[in-house]
Amino acid sequence: MRDTGTTAADARRGRLRRPPAGDGTATPPPGRSTVDLGGAPHGLWYVPRTPARRLVVLLHGAGGTAADALRLLLPYADERGLTLFAPQSAEVTWDVIGAGYGPDVTRVQHGLDRVLGACPVPAVAIGGFSDGASYALSLGLANGDVFDAVLAFSPGFAAPAGRAGAPALYVSHGRADRVLPVDRCSRRLVPALRDAGYRVAYDEFDGGHEVPAAVAGRALDWLAAR
Repeated sequence: MRDTGTTAADARRGRLRRPPAGDGTATPPPGRSTVDLGGAPHGLWYVPRTPARRLVVLLHGAGGTAADALRLLLPYADERGLTLFAPQSAEVTWDVIGAGYGPDVTRVQHGLDRVLGACPVPAVAIGGFSDGASYALSLGLANGDVFDAVLAFSPGFAAPAGRAGAPALYVSHGRADRVLPVDRCSRRLVPALRDAGYRVAYDEFDGGHEVPAAVAGRALDWLAAR
């Protein structure tokens, strides 16, 4: 595994490093495979059947799995040339929601080392649903020098330990969401992000705590147009 210089102190600050690009010779065949994250449980990786234009790191919601996260964009991966990497959180949800940054940052870094070291792509985005959306925003804002874009589907909050770079942000939320109500989540979060100087595309839809296919499609249209 490549050493990107990430330390325990970096992990506690939610900081990631983009690893050196590989030459592509270690890319696995198209399809889904397992990624070693430096300890169980493992993550999942999908290589498209078309030339890869971008990597998207996908984060599951509380109590979810890497497979759940992968399914968010899997139907579009081949058509849009998306390499997908879905890490599994060490606990039931992501570290910052519990004891603070550390274990899951390290796991995400291990995955980035493996995936980008084998399958270099020109751009990297991060996204997720529910708690995964909150964690994607938190890591994305802290690592805008690694991720150029964030896809946050129904987030509850953003809690970056620091800020780096200026990633573009796409936020979606259902008006009938009873898990993370839009009034106290995205309707507060999006204006605060805009006030902080971020470019935010906000997609509020008729629906609940979900990622409808139409929303996923609009998010990817936005991403492709960047």
